[in-house]
Amino acid sequence: MNQIILGIDPGIADTGWGVISSGKTNKLVCVAYGSVKTKAGLDLGDRLVILNQELRKIIKEYQPTVAGIEQLFFCNNVKTALAVGQARGVALLALRDNLLPVLEYTPLQVKQAVTGYGSASKMQVGKMVKTILNLDSIPKPDDAADALAIAIAASQNSLRLGFNNGR
Repeated sequence: MNQIILGIDPGIADTGWGVISSGKTNKLVCVAYGSVKTKAGLDLGDRLVILNQELRKIIKEYQPTVAGIEQLFFCNNVKTALAVGQARGVALLALRDNLLPVLEYTPLQVKQAVTGYGSASKMQVGKMVKTILNLDSIPKPDDAADALAIAIAASQNSLRLGFNNGR
């Protein structure tokens, strides 16, 4: 069953996104990736509106059948954690408004799914994303590579959990 999987690595300044497909052979193919950037000088509310609008455009363009998103993890800076949490909330709302099943992953789970090692470095994750998706280079920015890694993790669980027919 062909699936289109959207991975999201939420952030207020830079939200990474990646779209992959898996066909009958379960071979994963990179469809597209990038990041939604918001300017630091903008009001937080305006940044969240931009994030919402851009994610909805991505969903409309690529028509994913399932989405994976990174869970918020412990952060030393409370202000940063709150802003990332708000960006994550906006992303979850955009996904659910489009009736997408959502799978959530900790950074440890994503690293384990992609590299087999929960303490893998960003470089190791990027190299494995490149290898798994048969790309010419490691995706940039790092947030986009992370989003593709989240999509890969979601691909491993979505069929098992019964998300093979999309909405």
